[in-house]
Amino acid sequence: MPKNATSGSIELNRLLSGMNEAGGFPISVLTDTQGLAIASAAQDGLDPERQSAVVAFVQKTAVQVSRQLGMAKADEISLYDAEGQRLVCRPFQIDEHELILAVMVADRDQSYRRLTNHALAEIHRVWKHYWG
Repeated sequence: MPKNATSGSIELNRLLSGMNEAGGFPISVLTDTQGLAIASAAQDGLDPERQSAVVAFVQKTAVQVSRQLGMAKADEISLYDAEGQRLVCRPFQIDEHELILAVMVADRDQSYRRLTNHALAEIHRVWKHYWG
């Protein structure tokens, strides 16, 4: 990994923190498909490592369901709870790296797509700059 990789990780953490602040999200993580947290931002008391493991499990389940039903690769996976809170997972790829941006959205009516689209574009930019 290049010597400036630490700077890239810091920039990704800042990016997620800014997205959380703009969207009112309590937690967001950037993870690989195995559940390794690459970057995260969370309110006090929330565990990004635990969130990463859950995200990987949700993604693996979605891949299996897609295969069983003959569907294309998922663009987004959402898991709602009874109170309207949801976990939104956005799988994407940069070169050969399969990644997932996951965001906890606190309210059913809260918008998130524009912010996550912007974050995905910025993650691509940062990744290419530091690791690409």
